[in-house]
Amino acid sequence: MEYILKGVIKSLKKDGIGIIPTDTLYGIVGSAFSKKAVEKIYKIKGRDENKPFIVLISSIKDLEKFGIQHPYKLEFVRMLEKFWPGKVSVILSCSKYKYLHRGENAIAFRLPNKKSLIELIKKTGPLVAPSANPQGMIPASNIKEAKKYFGDNVDFYVAGGTLKSKPSTLIKINKNGEIEVLRGKLKSNGNKK
Repeated sequence: MEYILKGVIKSLKKDGIGIIPTDTLYGIVGSAFSKKAVEKIYKIKGRDENKPFIVLISSIKDLEKFGIQHPYKLEFVRMLEKFWPGKVSVILSCSKYKYLHRGENAIAFRLPNKKSLIELIKKTGPLVAPSANPQGMIPASNIKEAKKYFGDNVDFYVAGGTLKSKPSTLIKINKNGEIEVLRGKLKSNGNKK
């Protein structure tokens, strides 16, 4: 497994893309800081080019890499800790990296609740991770289904059994601190912070 992981990390650092199990579904991942990898994923998914991807991070501190600042920093962090780590993606204002936000000036971030995935992200940096399916199709629930969709169009596959889960809940924190749920149902992760 260590050997496979080294190959995945090396590939992701060199604009590679691949299929891995996330904390929700199988995702097509690529470095969030590689425009080339991001554009490859849009192409093979047949994704609407105006729809931004969710970005997986390894810690709240990773948000600084995207230039995300908040005037009420401590309150902001406490709010995020109610949902993270967990299956909640939070849309935050971000004007950097237009190839990521696609003109929306906002990106959805998620801090997954899966130790192996967080360890991978610590080594590769933040990853875009849309579900492993062409747009409009059912997400792959295993590697066999993912290979039917993408074949040799990705650089690697990492098996993780069968994953049957709903996509992450998607929320937006408005300027006044109100939370707007855009997809799914909102539950906190149980953190008492």
